[in-house]
Amino acid sequence: MDFRLTEDQRALRAGVRELLARRFPRDALRAAVEGDGALDRGLWRELGAAGFFALRLPEAEGGVGLGLPEAVLVFEEAGRVLLPGPLVATHLAAGVVPGAAEGEVVVTAVDGGLVEWLDEADVVTGDVGGAVPVRSVDPLTPLHRVPLPTTGGAGAAEPLLTTEVAGLLSAAEQVGSAGATAEMAVAHAKSRTQFGAAIGSFQAVKHLCAGMLVRTEVARAAVYAAAVTRDPVEIAGAKLLADEAAVACARDCLQVHGGMGFTWEADVHLHLKRAWVRGERWMSAAVAEETVAAAL
Repeated sequence: MDFRLTEDQRALRAGVRELLARRFPRDALRAAVEGDGALDRGLWRELGAAGFFALRLPEAEGGVGLGLPEAVLVFEEAGRVLLPGPLVATHLAAGVVPGAAEGEVVVTAVDGGLVEWLDEADVVTGDVGGAVPVRSVDPLTPLHRVPLPTTGGAGAAEPLLTTEVAGLLSAAEQVGSAGATAEMAVAHAKSRTQFGAAIGSFQAVKHLCAGMLVRTEVARAAVYAAAVTRDPVEIAGAKLLADEAAVACARDCLQVHGGMGFTWEADVHLHLKRAWVRGERWMSAAVAEETVAAAL
């Protein structure tokens, strides 16, 4: 069996990367961090026009007609650039909530007692009664906490928010973030010099960068495989690996950057904070671990 990406899949990934490089480059990321916290509705509509949200809708329903493996590739690219907004919820709402597929409507959802981008959302799935704002470590993921129901899980009555698919798409974002921080670390290790040599020539730095590559590739392989099988246990395992890769790679990238990595001007801390938030959303580690353990 050939698990390599097809020509169409590579073209899809390249097209999304080109779109995001044009519409959400680093200066746009920094502007969003320093802005008023509003979601860029123009970018949201452009994502809709490009098929980001309608990717898995049948063509007969106005969608692109692709599958979960292609959606994973798209969300991986979103994770690379830290694209903000309730991407997973809006993607899953396409074809269910009018306007979601086209990017005309922003959809968010309750998950595990948390809801992101509540003030900017047009539609919220799940009960947000008693929602209170909480301080988010990620400046581009505003959060509210809502009381958990006494019976059933938060948002359990909403069929569009399947935990497995949401968890896998979140895992794909984590893989994209892990890959980005690994590349950032390597680039810095090549350009930063100490004692007359690039720090990338030092064995300790080489080991950090090699470890980042291994974690990212293992997580990516798990996410891609789970997208093909759609097996709930494999998805849970992929989410665990992707969460670990995103957090660990960001930490190691920060280490490679040294003291500069702790400053606001470095992007690595944004990746670390987003990875922390994603780790608690859409199949947290506790839920994923229980899913894997139950199958052993």
